[in-house]
Amino acid sequence: MELTDKLPAIVEVLPAGPEQQPILANLLELYAHDFSEFHEIEPGPDGRFGYNDLPLYWSDPNRHAFLLRIDGKLAGFILIKSIPEASHDGPVWDMAEFFVLRRYRRMRAGMEAAHRVWTDFPGLWQVRVMQSNRGAHRFWHRAIATFTRKKTESVVVEKEGKLWHYFLFESA
Repeated sequence: MELTDKLPAIVEVLPAGPEQQPILANLLELYAHDFSEFHEIEPGPDGRFGYNDLPLYWSDPNRHAFLLRIDGKLAGFILIKSIPEASHDGPVWDMAEFFVLRRYRRMRAGMEAAHRVWTDFPGLWQVRVMQSNRGAHRFWHRAIATFTRKKTESVVVEKEGKLWHYFLFESA
């Protein structure tokens, strides 16, 4: 599928406060459901996938949660975290989780949202994508190349028996 030429009128990336944790928890269920196609995850006995680290986004100053709204409607979320990196001065940001509802995909809104976060959090960035998630790999390759205005490549890393693509780039 191709990207549409229509960019929604308004793309908002809004910090999520602790009072919005239930909203994020609900969206994380949709994200986990989509992700289960590529990753061996199963819902628990209560029928929910859950996300154990979610409360850390309001207690750990190195983590940040955002809600994505498109034309005023809830459309997804972004979770980022700073990770320690001994070989780099300054923060190394990790795109921990990124989700856009299917209805709003291929509208360039996700790319716009990622670009805003990268601009707001300068430094070295890493984006990880499971090798089996080819659509996400194409999205991140395009989003990063558009943002950096440079040719971008990923490095394949094996982690816990799975192959991942790691993109590393700088946001000034």
